[in-house]
Amino acid sequence: ALVQVPRCRAVLDFDVKRQWFKTQVRRLRQHASRRHGNIRLHINRKNVFEEAYHQLRLRNAEEMRGRLHITFRNEEGIDAGGLSREFFAILAKEMFNPNYALFTSTEDGCTFQPNPHSSINPDHLSYFRFCGRIVGKAVADGYLLDAHFTRSLYKHMLGIKPSHQDMEAIDPDYYRNLKTILDYNLEDIGLELFFSVDDHSFGRSKVIDLIPNGRTIPVTEANKEEYVQLVCENRMTTAIQNQIKAYLDGFYEMVSPDLIAIFTPRELELVISGLPDIDVADLKKNTDYVGWKATDKEIGWFWSVMGILTRNQKAAFLQFVTGSSKVPLAGFGELQGMRGIQKFSIHKVTNMTKGALVSAHTCFNSLDLPVYSSEEELREKLLYATNEGAGSFMFA
Repeated sequence: ALVQVPRCRAVLDFDVKRQWFKTQVRRLRQHASRRHGNIRLHINRKNVFEEAYHQLRLRNAEEMRGRLHITFRNEEGIDAGGLSREFFAILAKEMFNPNYALFTSTEDGCTFQPNPHSSINPDHLSYFRFCGRIVGKAVADGYLLDAHFTRSLYKHMLGIKPSHQDMEAIDPDYYRNLKTILDYNLEDIGLELFFSVDDHSFGRSKVIDLIPNGRTIPVTEANKEEYVQLVCENRMTTAIQNQIKAYLDGFYEMVSPDLIAIFTPRELELVISGLPDIDVADLKKNTDYVGWKATDKEIGWFWSVMGILTRNQKAAFLQFVTGSSKVPLAGFGELQGMRGIQKFSIHKVTNMTKGALVSAHTCFNSLDLPVYSSEEELREKLLYATNEGAGSFMFA
């Protein structure tokens, strides 16, 4: 199959890859069910997360692949799929419960990544493994989760190193500070930095070296790019490496790395959370324009293109401009940004070179739209940018 040839994956349609993946995990599930039968869980609806954790943690990976059979205590009902779906929906919500201190949300509250201070929960790594197993089990059994992680965590799941740009969605203000360091001379902005970061947790402060003896090594114009790279790596990887490892250990028990390697980080989000239903008319109704007018012909072209995109392409667009495929329950009028509700906006770009791509600022849910000469050119540039994930916040 072409899907197993790495260089061919980029040109294969998402639906083709997803169908191949479903076939593979179905075979594994059928084999496990024949060998181990069903996994029967008898659970109190008021304590689903804890009871599922204790009932499943001693099951091995092969047993976990068997067919799940859920009953809620003191409730009648046969699990023909509906109770399992409800079970996963509850777990998807509870794993982000602040009381467990396992995950922290990004500024917009829509995506999550492991909490660097999760050790306040003494069993945190065991719980991370459990969360990885639950996400993997849902994926393997074809249940969708309303659980959206940061792009950097999807990359970790695929064995891809996160990039500088992934920091923008996690902490936009911090990201802008790092960009300022790259864009301006350090002396001009009066910054004296060293290869270390301060960690404030549990009421105490400590200095963490980014390189050996980093607290004594100054950041200069010559090495500031390395400094920014190390700061981002610390935030997205090093500071949470134990949590990531435990989560991945659990996930890979259910879904092996080679099976999900066919997907991009964006596609992996859709595999876990499903394709969103995007109401283009609702998005249009809740769009602000900066430099453009709603009556401009180029804006007419834009909405015409949006109207003919496939469901996959619309999902890719939403991920491109907001950083997630999550659609607000109350519609795009409730779209969240870094400071609360922040509607989608289209900004006019006039100083870019001819043929430049559209670009996005996910923390502001905004799209920078250059002036194009035709609807066809706009469509071509939009699709290329959303498919390639080009972003406007680039490091030097």
